[in-house]
Amino acid sequence: MPRYTVHVRGEWLAVPCQSGASTVGWLGKEAVRRYMKNKPDNGGFALVEEVKFYVRRCKGLGLLDLEDTVEDALEDNEFVEVVIEGDIMSPDFIPSQPEGVHLYSKYREPEQYIFLDGNSLTTKDLVSLGKGLYKIKLTPEAEAKVSESREVIERIIKEQTVVYGITTGFGKFARTVIPNSKLRELQVNLVRSHSAGVGKPLSPERSRMLLALRINVLAKGYSGISLETLQQVIEAFNASCLPYIPEKGTVGASGDLAPLSHLALGLIGEGKMWSPKSGWADAKYVLEAHGLRPITLKPKEGLALINGTQMITSLGCEAVERAGAIARQADIIAALTLEVLKGTTRAFDTDIHAVRPHRGQAEVAFRFRSLLDSDHHPSEIAESHRFCDRVQDAYTMRCCPQVHGVVNDTIAFVKDIMMTEINSATDNPMVFAERAETISGGNFHGEYPAKALDYLAIGVHELAAISERRIERLCNPSLSELPAFLVTEGGLNSGFMIAHCTAAALVSENKALCHPSSVDSLSTSAATEDHVSMGGWAARKALRVIEHVEQVLAIELLAACQGIEFLRPLRTTTPLEKVYDLVRSVVRCGKWLNLTLKSTGGNTSLNRDPFHQQLSPWSCWIIWVLVMTTGIRMSFKKRDPFQRFARGHHLKLKKSLSQCVFRDPPYPRPSAETLQQLELSRAVSSFFLHVTSPNDGRSPRKKE
Repeated sequence: MPRYTVHVRGEWLAVPCQSGASTVGWLGKEAVRRYMKNKPDNGGFALVEEVKFYVRRCKGLGLLDLEDTVEDALEDNEFVEVVIEGDIMSPDFIPSQPEGVHLYSKYREPEQYIFLDGNSLTTKDLVSLGKGLYKIKLTPEAEAKVSESREVIERIIKEQTVVYGITTGFGKFARTVIPNSKLRELQVNLVRSHSAGVGKPLSPERSRMLLALRINVLAKGYSGISLETLQQVIEAFNASCLPYIPEKGTVGASGDLAPLSHLALGLIGEGKMWSPKSGWADAKYVLEAHGLRPITLKPKEGLALINGTQMITSLGCEAVERAGAIARQADIIAALTLEVLKGTTRAFDTDIHAVRPHRGQAEVAFRFRSLLDSDHHPSEIAESHRFCDRVQDAYTMRCCPQVHGVVNDTIAFVKDIMMTEINSATDNPMVFAERAETISGGNFHGEYPAKALDYLAIGVHELAAISERRIERLCNPSLSELPAFLVTEGGLNSGFMIAHCTAAALVSENKALCHPSSVDSLSTSAATEDHVSMGGWAARKALRVIEHVEQVLAIELLAACQGIEFLRPLRTTTPLEKVYDLVRSVVRCGKWLNLTLKSTGGNTSLNRDPFHQQLSPWSCWIIWVLVMTTGIRMSFKKRDPFQRFARGHHLKLKKSLSQCVFRDPPYPRPSAETLQQLELSRAVSSFFLHVTSPNDGRSPRKKE
């Protein structure tokens, strides 16, 4: 017998159907009838037949035809919303995707597991868990440690010892002793009262990361949570039941109390929760739909769930992984720009960088040597200006190893801190089973990740700052010897004029975002918590800075590829030609770039002149994927710079693209022809798997 969970004016109702032949209209009427039955005044209605309504899915918000059968229109146990005519959408009903998100991946239940022990999680693993690629299991050693620490808590309760957070209040109320009969109520009250965050909810991916990281910390065995409760948390993660977590409200000490409280609130069956099956709905119904029970908190367990730096750190792990990717991409894009601007490779000579041996600088110089003109990969463009009268290049080209290099070193420094933080116990009090006691401390303070993420934002921003200056050189005919704004028929067409303005705007915005948040502190909890890290804002603004850097680099990549067109028939090196071909597999080659929108019958669409290059929103997004996410990610190793690219990465890109769902606005659903153009795996494979190792680390070919 199929069953559905139906939302009517703030109430969630479980409605079984006798058969799949029942109509969607019948389902809506039955839900309204049950709603009226539960209201003293029949909900303000006289008869069910008088109620006019429409029905829509909770997930995706798609409208349903009332005459369709539930068997044809719905999946068993699906969540639906009955919207009564004249009502606005229920104020407590949250759309299936946070505002501003028009693009998301379909969820496929993973088959593989990651075993967590609290000591060996990596930033890459955490991001993979956020993407829903793995389920979680505890190692036997972690299970034993969790059980041992819980025994200490049980002994404290039995002996009625006064211990902060277990038998006392919190913060300013630390001296208030709570009787044993109210210890469970204390934990529930803690979660409810601390669920005071505001702002947009974290995306499902970031919520998964936050939940996975909290599980990893609890697995260390210093939090005092019971193994039974921790297993329930893991079951919720594995079912992808993700609580509604507002992004704002943490000051980064004592830990990330507000966001982690919202996390715990959903797990105890209160507030809102998201799952691939239900979209956003009441937490208790989401858990029930997946065969799960709300957690019943035992003494200390509410505090164990909410006390830690996991909001800062999980967002920080995403930031540092994305930063590492774009740092490598920036070298590739800058090398392509240098070719277009006919720069020299002399500034990347090994002897220059050997006498200033910063690790990042040496690595970037090696990458440039691997990409640019050499005995292994000669460049016709480089040969064409070999005997020019230019002595040296502008700083934005000549100093890439020094500028990009320190960004690489910054990312490595921050990643090291994040790796330590994600495998650290950050509770208070800490439960030490080997000593059979608890100790109050300050591991919850988020100063370490906050400072590191402020530093990350400042460091990564320089990739955009120097990229924007290279875009200026590409667009400025006085500097590039190319047509103004990389467009023919200038004046009639504006080319990259406003694309460069966009890059400049993003760089300027980053300058404000790079102001450190961790230099600020405000006293909270009646001066009990009198110094805080503001790490939550440090993490969120670091992600914003990184997003802007990704966008600026995407503009430079497009501009450099456009510039290459004006140098034809000359060709650059094989690696850079592969980069060009990869971009052109998505964005067609043309005479000029037209970003102008025109109005046609009330609809806004892109000018489709067949003779000129167009950038549709879809094309822009694909370039975003290629440049900012996974498309042009290289790992370089001396004597083998290209072969370390992960085998099968092109298949992963193809899979990620195939799982995308597009919603209007602003991204139109791609046509069949467009989808065929997305078969990028062959191009990516050709680029990364068939490029021979260039240069073997030697200096570039000497100039005559």
